[in-house]
Amino acid sequence: MLRLLLQRVVKVLLWFAAASVVLVLILRWVPPPFTALMVERKVESWFNGQPIDLQRDWEPWDKISDDLKIAVIAGEDQKFAEHWGFDIDAIQAALAHNERGGSIRGASTLSQQVSKNLFLWSGRSYLRKGLEAWFTGLIEILWSKQRILEVYVNSVEWDDGVFGAQAAAQHHFNVNASQLSTQQASYLAAVLPNPREWSASRPSSYVSRRAGWIRQQMRQLGGDEYLTGLNHSRRW
Repeated sequence: MLRLLLQRVVKVLLWFAAASVVLVLILRWVPPPFTALMVERKVESWFNGQPIDLQRDWEPWDKISDDLKIAVIAGEDQKFAEHWGFDIDAIQAALAHNERGGSIRGASTLSQQVSKNLFLWSGRSYLRKGLEAWFTGLIEILWSKQRILEVYVNSVEWDDGVFGAQAAAQHHFNVNASQLSTQQASYLAAVLPNPREWSASRPSSYVSRRAGWIRQQMRQLGGDEYLTGLNHSRRW
């Protein structure tokens, strides 16, 4: 009986692994029509009785401001070009910080955030973290760095129900994603730790200071030139 149960569990796991590989491979070229986070926000609105109009328009890589691409790297994951999905130094620093108590610090890379937003649910659990690690490994192996960043800026939430660069640019600044200035891009990147509480178009003093720091980091990363070798920059 136990042997039969184990065989079935193994079979289910193998089918899940195969299906997830196929799905991630398809999304290497096909724009995701929606994300798990978008579904979660919609379901939340049904339960809390506050209707939400999800906004999202997919924009290809060359129609998104380079400043925004660099800004989110500068603000969220400065080792994005080098790692294979996990920033070990940041994870160790976060663990040490959390052990001391106080506010909980995360260490998610852009790749991990793509995995969570695209395929999984919010919240903290060992199951979700395990699945996040699995999908992060898949997209790092099967996608280019450019594709990971393209999906990220098209999927991340920038206000309640506002997903992706184009919707965010329209919502906050009444421009297209390709027209975002360096300052506007830095404000969008500055709110990403808490986009439902902070506003890029009505920034607090903290958000303004963070945006200024992000612009400084963008210059140190090398500006537009940083993106040139993005697909060939991973380190072993």
